[in-house]
Amino acid sequence: QVQLVESGGGLVQPGGSLRLSCAASGSIFRIGVMGWYRQAPGNQRDLVATITSTGSTKYADSVKGRFTISRDNAKNTVYLQMNSLKPEDTAVYYCKGVVQLRDGRAVQTTYWGQGTQVTVSS
Repeated sequence: QVQLVESGGGLVQPGGSLRLSCAASGSIFRIGVMGWYRQAPGNQRDLVATITSTGSTKYADSVKGRFTISRDNAKNTVYLQMNSLKPEDTAVYYCKGVVQLRDGRAVQTTYWGQGTQVTVSS
């Protein structure tokens, strides 16, 4: 009923920048918290950044000052601007959204995107 589609990943040199986008579509009434998570091979999926519908943000310590999360509520889209990228930022980046559907029920469901690969290497 809801799809989250990430885009913007790729290969970048250390010190470079990338901007990830995640667009949600489907039978959406409202989206609460949206966020970005990442998972490197052999590791668990970790929080990168989250943003509420009113714009409050939270970041992992490892990305503070380098990454910026933002969202466009009218487009049901969340962004992640990544600057000063490091090899340790290499991972699959996943988008997450907490969604209330247009089904008349006050129930929130968490949806995940399929992930986009970010590789930081020279």
